[in-house]
Amino acid sequence: MAALYADENVSRHLTAALRALGHDVLTAQADGRAYQGIPDPLVLARATHLGRAVLTNNRWDYHRLHRTQPGHAGIVTYTDDDIPVLAGRIHAAVSPLPSLVGLLVRVVRPNPPPGP
Repeated sequence: MAALYADENVSRHLTAALRALGHDVLTAQADGRAYQGIPDPLVLARATHLGRAVLTNNRWDYHRLHRTQPGHAGIVTYTDDDIPVLAGRIHAAVSPLPSLVGLLVRVVRPNPPPGP
């Protein structure tokens, strides 16, 4: 399973759901680095130092960081959704991968089908 570093904006409900699916999730709060205004590049550096992929819904900033700092331990971005559904979608996206190192994994909520 994936070793993830949940940034300070990730819901505790989502981290709990991912842990229940077998993922090793360290939160910025548990790491003593939440609510300090730590810049995203330093969050990414910390996660990489710990050998963990960043989990975040801060898509645009981390997509840019992936392009400019490719030597990271992985980045998983997501669009908000119902927690159990989102956790399942993240699990399905990262579980088959042998490693997240250097990867950007985008987990997006599918568009609803058009109405009648």
